[in-house]
Amino acid sequence: MDVDKLKAILEALQGTDVTRLTWVSGQETLDVRLGHPPPAPAAVHAVPMPAPMAAPIHAAAAPAAAGNPAPAPKPAEAQPAAKAAADQNTFTVNSPFVGTFYRSASPESPPFVDVGQVVKKGQVLCIVEAMKLMNEIEAEQPGRLVEVLVQNGSPVEYGEPLFRLEAV
Repeated sequence: MDVDKLKAILEALQGTDVTRLTWVSGQETLDVRLGHPPPAPAAVHAVPMPAPMAAPIHAAAAPAAAGNPAPAPKPAEAQPAAKAAADQNTFTVNSPFVGTFYRSASPESPPFVDVGQVVKKGQVLCIVEAMKLMNEIEAEQPGRLVEVLVQNGSPVEYGEPLFRLEAV
């Protein structure tokens, strides 16, 4: 599509009540969605924490050299292995571009999907607003929603995981 045509279409829609327009010209199709997304929540500023310092190598080797038994692994260290096994049956839905993540079509609407819900291929999962356009993100394969990885109204990056689903 010619950029000048696209600019003319967008300018013609400014100030109107039109929220969605599908334009078909020959083999070209343009689907434009306009609207006002819900206000983004107030940003929480994280306080940077200093990185933990590693113990010197010679100090770590000293107890082993003295004949002291190595400490037993903590139960918390076993959890990543269990989580990795559970994650083998899951997959993520990633953001196809940079934008703002919305779980529903409007602030008053319920989320497109909730944790525990089984989704079908092609089902709308969320909206990512990019350059004032609302883009529906659809499931590429069926699955059960295990976790929503992004907070509603948060900015997302290209390739950032949005949802974790379990294969069904």
